[in-house]
Amino acid sequence: MPSTHVNGVDLAYDDAGSGPAVILVHGALGDRRMWDHQFAALADRHRVVRYDWRGHGESGDAAGEFAHHADLLGLMDALGIERAALAGNSYGGAHSLDVALAAPERVTALVLVASGLSGHEWPPEMLQLARERILAAVPAERLQAYRDRTATHVDPADVAAMAEAQLRLMAVGPGREPGDLGPEVWEHAMTMCRLVFDREWSGPASTELGPRSPAKGRLHEVAAPTLVINGRADLSYIQDVSGLLSAGIPGAKRVDLDDTGHLPSIERPVEVTALLTGFLAGPSQAG
Repeated sequence: MPSTHVNGVDLAYDDAGSGPAVILVHGALGDRRMWDHQFAALADRHRVVRYDWRGHGESGDAAGEFAHHADLLGLMDALGIERAALAGNSYGGAHSLDVALAAPERVTALVLVASGLSGHEWPPEMLQLARERILAAVPAERLQAYRDRTATHVDPADVAAMAEAQLRLMAVGPGREPGDLGPEVWEHAMTMCRLVFDREWSGPASTELGPRSPAKGRLHEVAAPTLVINGRADLSYIQDVSGLLSAGIPGAKRVDLDDTGHLPSIERPVEVTALLTGFLAGPSQAG
């Protein structure tokens, strides 16, 4: 497992293939393994890189103040990648978009998969729904101790319960059950998500910093060709963000995947890989 030192932390990554560079950016509920299918397939035509955010997967702990989009730019510098297409899921999409606005000359294309958006405020009803699901999984007192890093022991049962609650809400979505994803998909998502909360609750305190100028009011400035991938089974609030992105980014193309939740890269790997391959083969990606 290679790693490189970026902004004070070691970031684990995989690097394969040759040709125009593509960087795959995972979301908050997983790690670089969510791109298994896409990483292998894209390496036939591209130099493809996937990495773990700090505090995720095999990367070093998140500690103190940091910015994920700055880490992504730092990774590009460390690996000698001057320009790349960026494909991001969930908040990985938001970080990719922030890089495209901060350094437009370095981003050849954007693929935003069930993406977040910096500067966007989630509606109160979504926050309340998430709060109810979380507190039903882990009692408030223990949850606060985990978040404050004052717990003397992190119970694996609480980690598993939190991961399941988050994935039922996000990856499964309303109106579906975990079985609708298929057992291999569900277990893959759970394996990654359990590690997320185990590391978060066991690691040092940290503060994530957003961009100085959030993307919410700047979508018209995005110059990179953009593909927005939306799962029709995802939470409606997240689908609304896909609508903002596809309407606000000049020339953006949108694709809706039926019966697909918040993690299309593992739930619909073949379809997502085909969409990425086709989009990146477009005339704008030549050279």
